[in-house]
Amino acid sequence: MSAQDGTASLEFVTAGMILLLPLVYLVLTMSALQAASLAVEGAARQAVRVYVQAPDTRSAEAEADRAIRFALADYGIDSSTASVSISCSPLASECLRRRAAVTISVEVSVGLPLVPAVLSAGGPAAVPLRSTATEQVSRFWGEQ
Repeated sequence: MSAQDGTASLEFVTAGMILLLPLVYLVLTMSALQAASLAVEGAARQAVRVYVQAPDTRSAEAEADRAIRFALADYGIDSSTASVSISCSPLASECLRRRAAVTISVEVSVGLPLVPAVLSAGGPAAVPLRSTATEQVSRFWGEQ
């Protein structure tokens, strides 16, 4: 029996762990980013859809806010951390008029998994994600 009997399996396990841990972290990070990406895209798309179908601006903003909260909550993202902007063209003051284009942008920052606060000296270790959706108000809007 030699002194090196059984060390190959130990070396294999050690090398495997060294290679496996970064791969597992990469999968965790990419899945968190993909989920957040789908969340902001769905939130912006659904918010602009309900916005252009609303009867007035106040209810349009309330419905869009509700759609954003639900879409982000489906993916476990706190909607209070989201930044939302609404713009309209050709007139910024009149979003709900026939054939106006409404654009809603939703932005969130996704924290990297398993990163302690000590390692994020300049602020939280996060990746900002932004999605924008544009929809045209129907040419029949406002007609009963």
